[in-house]
Amino acid sequence: MTQTASAPRIRSVALVGNPNCGKTTLFNRLTGLRQKVGNYPGVTVEKKEGIIRFADGSIAEMLDLPGTYSLIPHSPDESIATDILLGRYKNENPDLVVCVVDASNLERHLYLVTQIIDRQLPLVIALNMVDIAEENGVNINKEILTKRLGVPVVPVVASKGIGIDNLKRVIAEANHPVGQSRQWKLPSLVDQELNELMGLLADHHQLSAPIAFHESVLLLSSGNGSPTNGNRYSQQVLRHLQQDHNRLDAAGIDRQSVFVESRFQLVREICASAVEKKESGKPTISDRIDHFATHKVWGFIIFLIFMGLMFQAMFSWSEIPMLAISNGFDWIGLQVTRVLPAGPLQDLIVNGAFAGVAAVVTFLPQILFLFFFLGILEDTGYMARAAFIMDRLMGKVGLSGKSFIPLLSSFACAIPGIMATRTIDNPRDRLVTMLVAPLMSCSARLPVYTLMIAAFIPGITLFGFLSLAGLTLLSMYLLGLLAALGTAWVFKKTLAKGTPSFFIMELPQYRLPSVQSIGRQMFDRSWQFVKRAGTFILGVSIVLWFLASYPRTENATPAEQLQQSFAGQAGKIIEPVIKPLGFDWKIGIGLIGSLLQREVFVSTMGTIYNIQDAGDGSVSLQQKIRDERDPETGKPSFTLLTAICVMVYYVFAMQCFSTVAIMRKETGGWKWPVFQFAYMTTLAWLFTFGVYRVGLLLGGA
Repeated sequence: MTQTASAPRIRSVALVGNPNCGKTTLFNRLTGLRQKVGNYPGVTVEKKEGIIRFADGSIAEMLDLPGTYSLIPHSPDESIATDILLGRYKNENPDLVVCVVDASNLERHLYLVTQIIDRQLPLVIALNMVDIAEENGVNINKEILTKRLGVPVVPVVASKGIGIDNLKRVIAEANHPVGQSRQWKLPSLVDQELNELMGLLADHHQLSAPIAFHESVLLLSSGNGSPTNGNRYSQQVLRHLQQDHNRLDAAGIDRQSVFVESRFQLVREICASAVEKKESGKPTISDRIDHFATHKVWGFIIFLIFMGLMFQAMFSWSEIPMLAISNGFDWIGLQVTRVLPAGPLQDLIVNGAFAGVAAVVTFLPQILFLFFFLGILEDTGYMARAAFIMDRLMGKVGLSGKSFIPLLSSFACAIPGIMATRTIDNPRDRLVTMLVAPLMSCSARLPVYTLMIAAFIPGITLFGFLSLAGLTLLSMYLLGLLAALGTAWVFKKTLAKGTPSFFIMELPQYRLPSVQSIGRQMFDRSWQFVKRAGTFILGVSIVLWFLASYPRTENATPAEQLQQSFAGQAGKIIEPVIKPLGFDWKIGIGLIGSLLQREVFVSTMGTIYNIQDAGDGSVSLQQKIRDERDPETGKPSFTLLTAICVMVYYVFAMQCFSTVAIMRKETGGWKWPVFQFAYMTTLAWLFTFGVYRVGLLLGGA
């Protein structure tokens, strides 16, 4: 295939669409494994870039933009998509825009399409989910839709890979005209004022016709005559704008709705000519499922059941692969001891580097299962239902269901969870959501929970299929969720008072999950986990080995050497502060190390106990923790109560400087990150102290 002589070779392609339109799935199909993830310069909104390879060997760079409903943004991440489409980002325009629309909800999605057409950028429409539309009795005439819009329309089913090759061909050719004249009609007075303002903007600010049109619509529809960023415009433009507002208001024209209604009138006309809908009178499959899944009682119960099964499966399914990884590291460590002579180098490699990395990497299967289930939640469309269900509960604490998506994302990691708050248009709600997001139990806490549960929670099965270990893990996640909601309620009553925001979400159709999409997410996240273990945690383990091994003391036992080391002395210094929580100085070393990242606690414990119990490499870390005795009393140093207290502490404590750094970047200063770290550390100490005291009263030791 060759491109026509008149068609420029496509170099950059922007992928845009409404939330829940299948955009990311299509992006994965078009780019395959040729992707990279990073942040837009200056902001922490995540961006995905990929390479599309065409049949003739040429390539194009594709940028997956944040989901947006229109080119008039209402949240920070929508602003990113708008800035790129309006040429404000690096003062560059994409060579081509691919707009993904949901065929089963065409009218809602064409609103954005008409805005991009008015922008006069080369455009291709990816008509996604045509299979679901047909199941719902919706038939779309592609030829009529193409003619009415004036741009190519390509039917696809991204989740199944249908139509992808045809879409690539259309993108590669891209020889259609760049936009066309505006089709939607405005009242004559509005049209007159719009054209005059466009002319002024073009003359005074040297704006192109499409940009002048967009700016004019935005200015004329502004609420009170004082447009946002009014200092961008000349005084003559602002005076004329005030006159326009006065004339339109005097004529009884609703400036904020006239443009939306006029555009939707065109969309309805297009759909009336291109869409045929057969009313079967029967509810769709999605409707029948949602009768229970979004029910105010059953929906919440179903959500809890799903979460319970998820954590049960994470714990039980990962047991065998975790044991295999642990045995593999033990075997490697044994081979190293056979090759290297006894001494500091062997000790460093086996008891320092290997012990620390192995203690963390062993939990990789659970990380994989966590992202597997989160991928299913998102890909099937249930994630939106979960937000809808939780909206009722979130409303009671002063937030909306829009805040639940970032909180749910924080189950994976608080950093993308905080970044996801950019979808929240209410500044107070966004601040509160960022402040409480780290209370959600992220994947970095999972190794800590699993270590404690595996070492001390009995292998009891309830009702024949629920293990006590799985329920304990679920309880830690629920405790984090309840802590986040409770803290949010306090903040909304004190720090961030304001009118509760409304939550409107379009529920996507249920669909089968994409194996490729979920597999890609699992690979990306697990690879990040492994890289962190092989770099950052490896480095921390080596430093910790040195701090736990020096200064050397002649004729000291390994346990005595550990106490007299730099790390041991640091643990002893903070022991008075943590002793009321049931923690000793060894746990104190783990708490200090895990300030960098939470999972470092596990690698720290692995290094400490390997150094102390040198020669017992075949004994698991869980067994070493269980078997340890206080040299003075002979009582176990670590008990079930201690394990519960450690887990509770990590539910509440910040223990992650990376999250602090993201908070600083998102809030623009140190005030809120310092406050967040302080309040979470205080909560962690108080709740752990309470749990420990209650445990002692109940007979715990």
